[in-house]
Amino acid sequence: MPKARYLTLADTMARSIQTGKLVPGTKLPTHRAFAEQFDIALATATRVYAELERRGLVVGEAGRGTFVRDLDLPMTLGIHQTASDGLIDLVFNMPGDAADVDALRAGLRRLATAGDLEAMLRYQPHGGRLHERRIIAESLHSTLDRVEPERLLVTSGGQHGLAITALGLLRRGDIVAVDALTYPGFKSVVALQGLDVTSIEGVQGIMDPDDLDRQCRLRPIKAVYLMPTVHNPLGSVMDEVTRGRLIEVAQKHDLLIIEDAAYAFLEPDPPPTFLTLAPERTIHVGGFSKSIATGLRIGYVIAPATHIDQLIEAIRATTWNAPALISGLVTGWIEDGTLAASEENRRRDGAERQQICNAIFEGIPIVAHPNAGFAWLPLDQAVRAEPIISRLRESRILVSGAEPYATTTAVPQALRLAFGGVPKAGLSTVLVEVRKSLGI
Repeated sequence: MPKARYLTLADTMARSIQTGKLVPGTKLPTHRAFAEQFDIALATATRVYAELERRGLVVGEAGRGTFVRDLDLPMTLGIHQTASDGLIDLVFNMPGDAADVDALRAGLRRLATAGDLEAMLRYQPHGGRLHERRIIAESLHSTLDRVEPERLLVTSGGQHGLAITALGLLRRGDIVAVDALTYPGFKSVVALQGLDVTSIEGVQGIMDPDDLDRQCRLRPIKAVYLMPTVHNPLGSVMDEVTRGRLIEVAQKHDLLIIEDAAYAFLEPDPPPTFLTLAPERTIHVGGFSKSIATGLRIGYVIAPATHIDQLIEAIRATTWNAPALISGLVTGWIEDGTLAASEENRRRDGAERQQICNAIFEGIPIVAHPNAGFAWLPLDQAVRAEPIISRLRESRILVSGAEPYATTTAVPQALRLAFGGVPKAGLSTVLVEVRKSLGI
């Protein structure tokens, strides 16, 4: 049976893209111009473009046209940056909104008309330009006590903030206390820096202060890493009483507290941060990739004055300075309200996705924050995650098990579902396939 005309044309276009004849960023003809070029109906041209977009080869932008995508940058990447073209990726959480590109375009126009654009082409202060540090510090007043801009350093994303903390303040062989399930990016930092970790008991991502105290009496622990407000992967929010008890343990054993606030903006009514409660020993790490866009690698570290010089040296040794173009873009969004609007959109979008998830998995215990674009699915004791992950991959769906997050020898059997980047219209269908794979 001959192949449909639109598929033949889509294959031809695909070869041109994959061989580099059509380079990334190339604007394709309009649907009408394409139809005239190949002497086909307009509806057929539309089907060709839809097929190319389905294959992840092009991207359509409302009002601007259709462009060839950079195939070296898949739309979603797994924890270990495994390309997932043609697959539905529930591994990597990539929140987004249809208006994001318009916000970027407006922000770039604003920067292009700025007074001292040339300054962005030069080396910047290692910790960031002071006026931008001040803008970021002031934007945090609703959740943090007053932050002196001199104690805030601009980084190339939250992950970079964690890396310079380990590089600047910890030494090879130092022991860091962590949750039994923790952020894989911090595990990577620990491995590269040659640090040791000790897993602390807890319930649903809330660390047990008594077990931390016990472990500190057994081993010379130097620091404790926490995600107290919207834990990744469990989405939990630590109560203020537990925060206070952990601070008492940290004071007793002189621990450095590393507070990761990557997803904290999702919680509308958070308890006081560790930075507020124990500013003399807390390194507070935040960023904007989850609240604006994952490709804009800009973040910040807030630290006691005694640690600033060491952290600046770590920035100097790694990136020299954060990109001024991106920091200027983000601080402009802070000032004009774009960031606040984006955070609200992310919370609303996450809540809608959680409702879909809860409806599909009704009767099955799901662990998640009500505004997050990810959820944790514990499996029954007799069920193993690996066969489920394999079956889903055969169905073109990627999910992660617990291993990337686990810090214990015995890895729990569970699935982590990141659905922030899946088109909402098709999310129910995808999650139904995940539920079917469980055999229940």
